[in-house]
Amino acid sequence: MAVDPAIIGTELPATTLTIDAGRLRFFAKAIGETDPVYTDLDAAQAAGYRDLPAPPTFLFSIELENPDPFTFLAAAGVDLRFVLHGEQSFVYHSAAVAGDVLTATPRITDVYSKKGGALEFIVKETAVTRADGAAVAELKSVIVVRNPGVGK
Repeated sequence: MAVDPAIIGTELPATTLTIDAGRLRFFAKAIGETDPVYTDLDAAQAAGYRDLPAPPTFLFSIELENPDPFTFLAAAGVDLRFVLHGEQSFVYHSAAVAGDVLTATPRITDVYSKKGGALEFIVKETAVTRADGAAVAELKSVIVVRNPGVGK
């Protein structure tokens, strides 16, 4: 089933998260980050941060706090068995640190296909802001949907 381009412009539910230092340490360990600035408060403060900074890809995980972060795919008729992670990028405006209250506001910005519809792409862009409205980052992810049997 083709993804309807009418979903372009759809705003998805926002997610708000208070960043916890323990969660940042766990995330840093999980991704193999060894720089002590991400796990040691003294090292972080010596580097100029007011608290532990979020590792570079941490912000992607904010949206995963929703009870069903992929409900928009099901609503678009996408069979989750055929979903692949295609691409991810980040544009940072300021560092996020432990104690910050961040809100991630995602929106579908594009839908396109390749290989005669065998592959469809859903582009989702997410603005991450602090509680005071200050921009933290812009995230972009591309979701690939395989359509077995199409374009063969």
